[in-house]
Amino acid sequence: MTARILDGKAIAAALRAEVAARVARLAFQPGLAVVLVGDDPASAVYVRNKDRAAQLAGIAVRTIRLAAAASQLDLLGVIAGLNADPEVDAILVQLPLPPQMGARAVLEAVDPAKDVDGFHPLNVGRLAEGGAKLAPCTPRGVMKLLAAADVSLTGVRALVLGRSQIVGRPVAAMLLAANATVTIAHSRTRDLAAECRRAEVLVACVGQPEMVQGDWIAEGAAVIDVGINRLADGRLVGDCATTECAAHAGVITPVPGGVGPMTIACLLENTLLAAQARRG
Repeated sequence: MTARILDGKAIAAALRAEVAARVARLAFQPGLAVVLVGDDPASAVYVRNKDRAAQLAGIAVRTIRLAAAASQLDLLGVIAGLNADPEVDAILVQLPLPPQMGARAVLEAVDPAKDVDGFHPLNVGRLAEGGAKLAPCTPRGVMKLLAAADVSLTGVRALVLGRSQIVGRPVAAMLLAANATVTIAHSRTRDLAAECRRAEVLVACVGQPEMVQGDWIAEGAAVIDVGINRLADGRLVGDCATTECAAHAGVITPVPGGVGPMTIACLLENTLLAAQARRG
């Protein structure tokens, strides 16, 4: 079997166009504020891409930059101002933060109604209950890719490889809400390969380059590779050995060009949802 490759760029472009069309019909312009602390090159590039995508979708985007030496109190002051600003519907604090800042305290300071990353404990709890409107962007993108591939989730055995708060646990909750039978595996799972072989849907988000081998994949399985890992030779690879896994999977996402483009597209959708919920 040779897997069908899911084109995340095309699916994300369609979602961005849909969001732009919905924004154009609004009587107001949604507002997104992105806070960037420090000068991490990867974060800076990602923020620029977010800014450009938001502008193209008709969203008013504002980027606030703080120096790497800024204090946590400085950042909390910025967040408080954005929480109170009626023109800001969505707030995103770019991670990672400098070591002098506690990510938990910062993320908890964001108004849950404006938390388009879905990281506030209130939104995490709502997601666990199956009723979150603002779900984390990457897991939301995973679910949209599965839907675009016409993967039926009711009753299927789904394995999430990775248990991070950002991807693994939220996507497991979303799969469960979609009526899949969900297992979470991680670095301490015994016989990890055997667990993977049982899965009809495999979401790999462990952050280990090409950890998942071709013979770990069940015939016809849907494989969503969330990992983005840069090798010593400069190549970007996922958590799955794509060529080998594609020989067994039914559908698979490439790296790059799979889940990555969906994250920003889902951020735009979350911004629209937050704006509609706030302003009616």
